[in-house]
This record gives sequence, structure tokens and C-alpha cells, in this order.
Amino acid sequence: MELQTIAIHGHGYFDEQTGAFIPPIYQTAMFEQPGWTRKSDRGVDLKYSREENPTVRALEHVLNKLEKGSDALCFSSGMAAISALYLFLLSKGDKIVLPSEAYGTTIQLAKELSKFGVKTVTTWPETDQIIEAIDNNTKLVLVETISNPMLRVIDIPQIAKRCQEVNATLVVDNTFATPVLYRPLIDGAQFVVHSMTKYIAGHNDVIAGVTIGSSAEEIRKLWDWRRRLGGILAPIEAYLVLRGIKTLEIRVRRHCESAQIIAEFLKEHPKVEEVYYPGLPDNKYHTIASRLLNGGYGGVVSFRIKGGRNEVIRMMKSLKIIKPAPSLGGPESLLTYPVISAAMTIPEEERERLGITESLLRLSVGLEDVNDIIEDLDSSLKNI
Repeated sequence: MELQTIAIHGHGYFDEQTGAFIPPIYQTAMFEQPGWTRKSDRGVDLKYSREENPTVRALEHVLNKLEKGSDALCFSSGMAAISALYLFLLSKGDKIVLPSEAYGTTIQLAKELSKFGVKTVTTWPETDQIIEAIDNNTKLVLVETISNPMLRVIDIPQIAKRCQEVNATLVVDNTFATPVLYRPLIDGAQFVVHSMTKYIAGHNDVIAGVTIGSSAEEIRKLWDWRRRLGGILAPIEAYLVLRGIKTLEIRVRRHCESAQIIAEFLKEHPKVEEVYYPGLPDNKYHTIASRLLNGGYGGVVSFRIKGGRNEVIRMMKSLKIIKPAPSLGGPESLLTYPVISAAMTIPEEERERLGITESLLRLSVGLEDVNDIIEDLDSSLKNI
């Protein structure tokens, strides 16, 4: 099956008794145990929804097929997925390699593991520097397909090759690219994680995360950590993600098309100093993005205005359609100020070095008419 068909039918649910083919919400805390325990298709006991739930399991089937994995686990958030992976994979004396532009909380949590004897090394967010930091002591490498907010594109196959040489586990956060544009497991990653809050669910109304693995055995071991930690996704959220994921490919393609047009518009705007978007031919990452990504460059455009914090605030206050808010990947266009959102946990000196300055804005391009988005941007920029 192709991706769009998988997104709609990949759950495989069908009720022989009623003929229903949409997975229902199993809003139950427990399951009957009449002297014996039923098993889920994963082979684990179906007894308590903190451990396994049929609605969640239906979503996991879809996500696993979309990323071409061996199995998947849904979590209550993207950070719940990453937290479980850290605890599952790492032991005293292990080393984590993270790019310094990774999601701030991902880095924060990794550094907190020093109290358990885990060493975290952050490196400049470029492929060569990440590879250089990976040595024989490295246990885990976590990278993002497209970085946030500078939209650097990492050469995942090269990172995977280096990880294989030293027997390190590669985890790829594929939130910005989605399986529509890229599938890291095919190129050698062991695990893929998503904040499904973004493009996967796609409607700005769900908090959810997922881990997909190349090995069903490893996912089964991770399942035990999810069970112990209690981070499973709730069935109502799983149902909403299942509903949203049906339009994933259509939405992502539209996000990408509009983002390309808006990046080109901003590049020529007199109030914009610089535009960061891998779809622009003169962007540093255009060549690698064209090689890795499947016919699109993502739905996020970052840009630097001529001014600073005061001008940013003035612009954001004058928006009419675009919402000044964190997050991305939904129908509503969202303009984010990185220094007070995802990047605020990064030390100021490091932020500046990365290019995350007080004049930088990140636009998650929504599904509104692209001309309306452009008009809103133009009129707001004229106020600075």
C-alpha cells in the first residue's frame, strides 16, 4: 500500500459482528479476566489500559507502517517517548551525543541524567561535527531530521553509518519532516520519534508522541518501560490522532507548497533580513534536502526581521490571521518567537551562536489560502 492508503486503512480494524471499520474509542481502564488473560496482537496481556489499549494499538499499526518499522509505541507526549527511550537505552557510564540545536527539553533531560552517571555531549548541529563527536564510548545519538528553528537538514544516512561503526543507537526525531517527506529507519536509524502534537495529529488539539523501531524485539522491551513509567497515550487522544492522520499526506503537501511560496515572498521583502528555508535554491541545505526529502521541504519557514524584540512584538500584535503561538503542524498558521519558546532553555550565548537571536521568527505555515497568509505577513511587517 502507498502512504496515503496506509494512513486511512493501516490500522487494520474490522468488527465482524457489526461490520464497523473505524477503530472505536476503548474508553476503559481495565479488561475482563475470567480466570485467564487475553493477549493483544503484540503478545502482551490485555488487562489494564495503562499497559495496552486497542484504540492506541490501532494507531500504532498505522504509524509503524507509515515509517516502515517493525512496531510502534504511542506515548502521552513526544517528551514521554524520548524519556522512555533514555531510560531504556542508557546505563551508568554511557555517552549521549546531541546537536546543540536539538529541542531544549530533550537536551535538558539528557543533561539531568548526569546524576545517574550518563554523560551528554552537545555538538554543533552540522553533519560533520556530529559525526566527529561520535566515538567508541557513544551509546546513543539523537538528531532531528530538520532542526528547530534554523531548519538545518542533517545527513541521516551518514550519521547512521558512523553509529553502526561504533555500535551506537541512532534515534531520529522526524517531527518536522514526517514520513511523508522522509523515513529514517530505511536509512539506518534504530528508532524514530515524533511529537504527534504537530503534523501527525495535525489539528492543534492533541498532545501525543510515538516511537517506531526497526526491531520488534526492542520495541517489546521498550513497552515494559512504558508500562512501568505510565506514559501511554490516552484512548481519546489516540482516536483523534487516527482521525487526523487520514489526511496527513494531503496536509503536508499543502503545507510544503505554501511554505515555498511564502519563503520566496519573504526573501524579497524589504523588512526581512534573511530567510531560512531548505526549499530556496541558495539555502545551504538545499542540495541535501533535495536528496533526502521526498518532493517537499517542510511547512516551516524561519526568518530574521530588520529590528529586535520591540519590532517583533509590534509585528506579532498586528497579526490578523496568523496566531502568535508556539507549536506547528496544524491548520492555523502560527508565528513563534523562538527566544521565548522552544529555544528559551538554551543559554543565551549559545542561542546567539546558533543564530537564534531576538530578531528571529519561525512561521508554521497553515492551511489557509496562501495569499491571505502573505497579506497578513506583509501588513504586519509594514508596522515595524
